[in-house]
Amino acid sequence: MKVAIIGGGWAGMAAAVTATRGGHHAIVFEASRVLGGRARGLNGTLPDGTPVTLDNGQHILIGAYSETLRLMQLVGVDPDVALARLPLALRFPDGSGLALRHGPAPWDALAGIVSTRGWGWRDKLALLRSAIGWRLGGFRCAPGASVAQLCAALTPRLQREFIEPLCVAALNTPAEQASGQVFLRVIRDSLFAGRGGSNLLLPRVDLAALFPDAAARWLQARGGEVRMGQRVQTLRCNLAPAEPSALARWHVNEEAFDRVILATSASDAAAVLAASSVVAPETIAAQFRRWAGVARALRFEAITTVYALATTSASSSAGLLHCPMLALRSSLDPARAAPAQFVFDRGQLGGPANLLAFVVSTSNGNRDDLQAQVVAQARSQLGLRVAPIRTIVEKRATFACTPGLRRPPPQIAPGLLACGDYIEGPYPATLEGATRSGVAAAQFL
Repeated sequence: MKVAIIGGGWAGMAAAVTATRGGHHAIVFEASRVLGGRARGLNGTLPDGTPVTLDNGQHILIGAYSETLRLMQLVGVDPDVALARLPLALRFPDGSGLALRHGPAPWDALAGIVSTRGWGWRDKLALLRSAIGWRLGGFRCAPGASVAQLCAALTPRLQREFIEPLCVAALNTPAEQASGQVFLRVIRDSLFAGRGGSNLLLPRVDLAALFPDAAARWLQARGGEVRMGQRVQTLRCNLAPAEPSALARWHVNEEAFDRVILATSASDAAAVLAASSVVAPETIAAQFRRWAGVARALRFEAITTVYALATTSASSSAGLLHCPMLALRSSLDPARAAPAQFVFDRGQLGGPANLLAFVVSTSNGNRDDLQAQVVAQARSQLGLRVAPIRTIVEKRATFACTPGLRRPPPQIAPGLLACGDYIEGPYPATLEGATRSGVAAAQFL
């Protein structure tokens, strides 16, 4: 079949690759001039004029991202070259915090908990007891439970130094508001998955090169198309009202297609469907409106990434930081605001020396205030003077992953599907959630 895929992000490119492998002719429509959606590369410049490739936000993957890693390899990206693989660590600059070792799951997690610096035996036993209970319970909890409620029996130190950083990293939602069930799924598929499932995979290349660009080359080599700079604002179908169960033939920018996959953001998909419902048969228009209503009800969280160049010398021979990624002590107290939860040493990940990326999940406030607070945080927690070179605010970076959240289904109408990290499924808004959604949509064809 001839399949239109509207959106060239990770979900859209995963759908295009899967559709092509299924024998279909895939054509990707991307409104911008860059592939990747909310996980893409950006061109930047250092203060001395040196060009540098940044990302629209610092991302991490984990070893349990099996579908993403499979697709990367399929399109010719070697994960061992493109990603730095490290044992899971939520270490703070003073050396405290959880750090696992390489080994089979779950023994790597258990050993890491027991050997964690800065935690007392009361902390360690509480986490071991809870982890065993979660596993014996099949990693299930009450649908309406939040992460804070799920972890209420843990000590304040554990909640502050383990649960909260892990929750904002995985779900980008505060623990008081985040879904306990989705959090347990993340725990299961990382700490209790197969060997290496909990490993951190930190990109050594920009996010577009990590998958979308390679997927486009793979697709075009097999007869598919990627049409950049082509925005789709309406869809038209020729399904007659007397044929409610028939598969429509769709028109995208006046070109006929057998099937269409919407792979845009939730808001863009809802806007396309709202505009298209005006000219659609009523049976189809009603389905458009129902789906768009669910998509519009989603609430979103922002992520801010502050790229800054250290003006002080490296603290170790290996790089500016002691490891490529450190957790930071975050506080929203106006008297000592420290908004960033993590910092990445881009110099250890293939980027310029002394370039850091500070990540502020669930960020609030204006760009200038956040940037100034991060500069102060770098001085107080890392002992580094930094000069910001670019601050990127993704206002709708992820959906708020709250308990009992209703997410849009992958099927919109006959012959019309949707994919994206916000589509219903067990994962939060992650790269793995996006690629799995894209694969699933293409398999519905």
